[in-house]
Amino acid sequence: MGQSLVQNYLHITFSTKNRQPLIDNFIKKELFSYLAAICNNLNCTALKVGGYSDHIHILCLLSKKITLIKLMEELKKQSSKWIKSKGSSFNNFYWQNGYGAFSVNPKEKNIVIAYINNQVEHHKTKSFIEEFRAFLKNYNVKFVWE
Repeated sequence: MGQSLVQNYLHITFSTKNRQPLIDNFIKKELFSYLAAICNNLNCTALKVGGYSDHIHILCLLSKKITLIKLMEELKKQSSKWIKSKGSSFNNFYWQNGYGAFSVNPKEKNIVIAYINNQVEHHKTKSFIEEFRAFLKNYNVKFVWE
């Protein structure tokens, strides 16, 4: 076979530093679009970007030409710089170190899209920490909370 065929769906999530609720209604839609554009510019097609006041969810296809760590570095670096340009209320905006990235069965991508679309309702009863712990449990990822 003379070609490289890749289709890796990823559900990525990461939070604001110390999970501060800095993603307000003023910036939310524009931030989600900006993050999608970063993904797309790196050939990591963004299928859905959303989140809540203290964290982001991205469903994308990871390009065969970029590593996950490089994608994450660019997402956080570029979006942090951009959001700080949106006014003095964002001068102290930072992303938390680390992230979660979980593979998604292509047949279940619509489930993940619906999940991301439903963040506001979802977080009426569950915090980001509870949500993230559920991901870790579901994917059998061992983690020690500091």
